[in-house]
Amino acid sequence: MDFKNLLWSVEDGILLLTINRPDKLNALNGETILEIKAAFEQAKNEQLKGIILTGAGEKAFVAGADIAEFQGLNETQAMALAQRGHDIFFAIEQMPIPVIAVVSGFALGGGCELSMACHLRIATPQTKFGQPEVNLGIIAGYGGTQRLVQYIGKAKALELHLTADMIDAQTALNLGLVNYVEADKNAAIEKAKSIINKIATKGPIAIAKVIECVNAYYKDGVDGFATEVNAFGDIFKSEDVKEGVQAFLEKRKPNFKGV
Repeated sequence: MDFKNLLWSVEDGILLLTINRPDKLNALNGETILEIKAAFEQAKNEQLKGIILTGAGEKAFVAGADIAEFQGLNETQAMALAQRGHDIFFAIEQMPIPVIAVVSGFALGGGCELSMACHLRIATPQTKFGQPEVNLGIIAGYGGTQRLVQYIGKAKALELHLTADMIDAQTALNLGLVNYVEADKNAAIEKAKSIINKIATKGPIAIAKVIECVNAYYKDGVDGFATEVNAFGDIFKSEDVKEGVQAFLEKRKPNFKGV
């Protein structure tokens, strides 16, 4: 893939997607957001086991949105900007393969929101998470007021949004915002690869359905339990179910084909 602000690298079926604006602390300008959208759309057409999303350099995963682009926005334009971000981040959240954010350095504002749209997060000790938008007289616009509550609960999410305080990686781990804290970025990427490779040994149809059902819990007007029942039934149309059950009975590893 040919991008201006992203690096695309596939090795052993794992896509390493790097936001590459280190001189801007990988801030999410409009062009970068659209490239992220295009990258994930393309990823759906690739034979991938999973995706690792990270930021170039050591200072930031993504330090936030490109605030310069907020100048002169009217109400309609601001809503359109937020909706575009929501649509793109929902697409990440709904990917049928695991998406893991490797977060090193600042993950603030849109960066924190982007990491939360991924299925899992692995941080390094120097990572700082935060939603500092109120410092500018605005609020999070890419889903931050909703996903942060989902991960760490209402009271703590309100505190972070209202005070604009940052939290370190260990605090994020204790709160449930991140899954692991590794010694450095390379170690975090290797941890992400090991998780993706482990997931890749499972039934791919089942993995996609798990993601769909867990996401359904948070969708307004959607009965997550009904989603699970329907998904459970759908899976039994697949050859993978027959293979998985037979392999269990024969005490061997299954050979899933995703059909």
